[in-house]
Amino acid sequence: MKAVIFIFCLIIFSILIRRAYQNTKKVNINRIQLKTNTNHDGKLTILHLTDMHLENISVSPEDLKQMVQNQKIDLIALTGDYLDRKRTIPKLIPYLQLFKEINPQYGIFAVFGNHDYVLKEKNFTKLKNLLENYGCKTLQNEHVTIETNDQLINIIGIDDYSTGRSNIEKAYNHAPAGFHLVLTHDPNVVLKMTDVPFDYLLSGHFHGGQIYWPKPYHLVKMGELARKKIIKGLHYYKGKPFYISEGLGQTGVNIRIGSRPEITFHNIHP
Repeated sequence: MKAVIFIFCLIIFSILIRRAYQNTKKVNINRIQLKTNTNHDGKLTILHLTDMHLENISVSPEDLKQMVQNQKIDLIALTGDYLDRKRTIPKLIPYLQLFKEINPQYGIFAVFGNHDYVLKEKNFTKLKNLLENYGCKTLQNEHVTIETNDQLINIIGIDDYSTGRSNIEKAYNHAPAGFHLVLTHDPNVVLKMTDVPFDYLLSGHFHGGQIYWPKPYHLVKMGELARKKIIKGLHYYKGKPFYISEGLGQTGVNIRIGSRPEITFHNIHP
């Protein structure tokens, strides 16, 4: 009898794991409409990708191409955690080729996450150079100013907060007046930006819990936002909007329960 119960439980467990793996292929394509209080003229469409975790990803470059083709994309924002093993670095190339092929009008901008910094210095440099070689502007506590429709937009890259690399003051140093678009990996940094001007902040890090069942108790150690159950979607801090993507890949094991991979189109309106 015990053997029968054991086999039954094993079958149920196998079915659940299979479904959890299948969830990693069911990508949510989210579209966020954001009206701002700035004088930005027209609409800016941003493709936001984060947490690719190429060691555990079920979305191929071909899959991703199908999702983004025929879409108007003005800017691509990559918010970290591409991989954490040096042998995975070449796996990033076909994705970067796709981003380059999209050729967004205002460019591709990238910041790094805690998993990227697991790489040893020479391998991290290899990752950074690869991104740069395929047209991505990497930002580590620095900013780039672009001009669209006679409006200045500051792309402000704040380095990873969870590993103690964030330097908000340095990232904003000499940034001119304009629309402040902040890219960062760990959204907890927003809690340090009470008196810092920003119009929109994009981030990732939490994976929407990845295994959100019955509740994402395992995220408690990941900062104050997680303890407040702010782990995905559009939120506001002191009236300023920030977005947490569930990410495209997985970490640890390639399964998702109660969450889905995500790519996001942010349409920013005046």
